[in-house]
Amino acid sequence: MIKMLRFPMTSEGHIIFAFGITILAKKMALTPDLAYGDWWHIIPGGLITCLLPDIDHPKSILGQKLTWLSALVYHIFGHRGFTHSLLAIITGILLFNHCQPPESIIPFDAFHAMIIGYFSHIVADMLTPAGVPLLWPCRCRFRLPILIFTKNNKIERLVCIAALIFALQYPTTEPIARYLTMTEYVQALLQRMYVSLCCYLFEYNRPQNG
Repeated sequence: MIKMLRFPMTSEGHIIFAFGITILAKKMALTPDLAYGDWWHIIPGGLITCLLPDIDHPKSILGQKLTWLSALVYHIFGHRGFTHSLLAIITGILLFNHCQPPESIIPFDAFHAMIIGYFSHIVADMLTPAGVPLLWPCRCRFRLPILIFTKNNKIERLVCIAALIFALQYPTTEPIARYLTMTEYVQALLQRMYVSLCCYLFEYNRPQNG
């Protein structure tokens, strides 16, 4: 495991991959805010957070800029721990919804793109042999190791550029739901799960009396 972590995804690869995934997310209309949002909000939003998960690595770009924070996160969670999990994304969403001022300076389309950019980093790291602990604190690592590292990261660059080209060629405003065929039972089940999650988050964020 330690040897595999010596060959992480490069910052260049993460940026290119996030660029493509952010474009694709808007074109596929993953959320209404992305579908009708401003490209000048969405693209920067996706790129701003695409390197954020590596704040847990002191030698990463962000780790070298924010040494004290990176050292603290690395000491607590290690590299590719909490920050590379779905729990980190959920925590970020809850903090944003709970702490944002009445008139937030971050537009919702940009915020949705920031989630996509962060998630793109996790997906990209899943393509490496080391994988990511997607369900942290469960230590099980999820991986689809299609990136075989070469001297100049040629395969990584090729895969990321291919993802970007695919996103650029993808037709605009094609909702992802168009390609998903689900029975009425599955649709009803997902709807109940969504409603239950919303109720839980509402109760979690509601101020306690007394």
